[in-house]
Amino acid sequence: MTSITQRNAPAAIVQSLQSSGISPLMSRLLSARGVSDIAQTSIQLSALLPPQQLTHNQSMAKLLAEAIKTNKKLLVVGDYDADGATATAVAVKGLRLFGANVDFLVPNRFEYGYGLTPEIVKLAATQAPDVIVTVDNGIASVDGVAVANAMGIQVLITDHHLPGSQTPEAACIVNPNQHGCTFPSKNLAGVGVMFYCLLGLRAELREQGAYQSSVEPNLTELLDLVALGTVADLVKLDENNRILVEQGLRRIRAGACSHGVAALLKIAGREPAKAMAQDLGFYVGPRLNAAGRLDDMTLGIQCLLADTEKDAVMLAQQLHDLNKQRRSIEADMQESANISLDDIAIADQYSISIYEPDWHQGVIGILASRIKERHHRPVIAFADGGSGLLKGSGRSIAGLHLRDALDLLSKHQPDLILKFGGHAMAAGLTIKAEDFNLFKLSFETVVRSLLTEADLEAVLEVDGSLSANDMTYAIAQTLENQVWGQGFPPPLFYDEFEVVNQRILAEKHLKLGLRALSSQSAAVIDAIYFNQTEFLDSQIQAAYQLQTNSYNGTQKVQLNIRHVNV
Repeated sequence: MTSITQRNAPAAIVQSLQSSGISPLMSRLLSARGVSDIAQTSIQLSALLPPQQLTHNQSMAKLLAEAIKTNKKLLVVGDYDADGATATAVAVKGLRLFGANVDFLVPNRFEYGYGLTPEIVKLAATQAPDVIVTVDNGIASVDGVAVANAMGIQVLITDHHLPGSQTPEAACIVNPNQHGCTFPSKNLAGVGVMFYCLLGLRAELREQGAYQSSVEPNLTELLDLVALGTVADLVKLDENNRILVEQGLRRIRAGACSHGVAALLKIAGREPAKAMAQDLGFYVGPRLNAAGRLDDMTLGIQCLLADTEKDAVMLAQQLHDLNKQRRSIEADMQESANISLDDIAIADQYSISIYEPDWHQGVIGILASRIKERHHRPVIAFADGGSGLLKGSGRSIAGLHLRDALDLLSKHQPDLILKFGGHAMAAGLTIKAEDFNLFKLSFETVVRSLLTEADLEAVLEVDGSLSANDMTYAIAQTLENQVWGQGFPPPLFYDEFEVVNQRILAEKHLKLGLRALSSQSAAVIDAIYFNQTEFLDSQIQAAYQLQTNSYNGTQKVQLNIRHVNV
């Protein structure tokens, strides 16, 4: 059962925003998302938090400047997801703009696991780097950094993940979430942290007089990659991140983005000139992630770094094909998961731990997410990790910080989880195959101690009613052009409608004609209810998004139905 709750939009703040020149509807939506001053709506680069506020960023800049000046060989070691791929591309492209001798290495997740492990350091050493720069990883790589230090390789860590009780002995660590960092935004993605390091490096070189007779590197050229990684990694879109994403989208729309991003948008059927944040999250991100899930993220990074449109298109096609393969694998896994879950009294459980020996290790995170969405419980899906081990990927619900729950479990039973890491909503872990049932029971016990029955009820937050007069193409365009995402969700309205007509579209979607009951004079408006094949009652209460719809050259407004109360 899903309960509907309306977001609170304080009247005084709504009025204040309106007085500042923001429309009544947008004032309502923004105030319900924590915006209280028009300054918080700025999308200018000048409004970004200064790079020198990021703890150790100036020290990082001095070390990078010295490495470039002395022509040291830099090796960027990234992560295998979209944030890691974009962060790697930003590091390589950005450092090369400063004249650095730099290359990259990204671990195959199935052979080396996550982070700067001792094994990755030994692999990196075959390229004889003087300096390893981590992006989107490293804060937990205590052992790997120790091995690098022993080999005489300097390690510079850029990361955004939460630190453990012990941090690595790196030459420098830049991470807004490290202990003692006072940077106002804790929500930078890995790619955002690396971009900030480059801003700091440019400031340092500027101070050293490096640009008295030459032009400074234009770091805005990297913003399309920063936007992509930020949206794809589902970090909270606070004021600072919204600026980064908006500025990146502007470059994409203006045709000033990398060949790789343009090629990935086009192969997904999206127009770069009309790109929105949702396009990066739902179309580009998954195709980029497919490389890391099924193969090697090197392919994705090469696409982002492509020097020509021809190379980018060829690489984007390979990523597109991998994504189709990933979707097929996921569908098979989903089917077997549904069969397994049919035998379980899920209503009596607070968590779901599930394992099948033939599941693909690179897709279990997506599977866990799908099961969580369906059953609204924390889910951990496991796959065979070889050598008697299981690799797990978890997704959580509001109310349960998944990494903290795993940390609590590891304290209760120190030998049960071999290693783990992650965030509030997502985490990864490794256990022994023989311990699966014990883990399942133990995780359930921990989750029960942290959640209540009320937490297991899905809650859909809406923005109240939308007047029939506001259901226009112009307003839909305005809403679509605003940056929405994690922590700053797109508007979801809730109203009563008369169902004027309905038909099945492509055998799996419901196409509707609706009239708002709040206004009997309202015109019939088109609506689509994806993955719904049962006809609705003649009157419905529905949560929906207002969207534009272009078909056969005709531009119309459309409601995207997300939930119908029954």
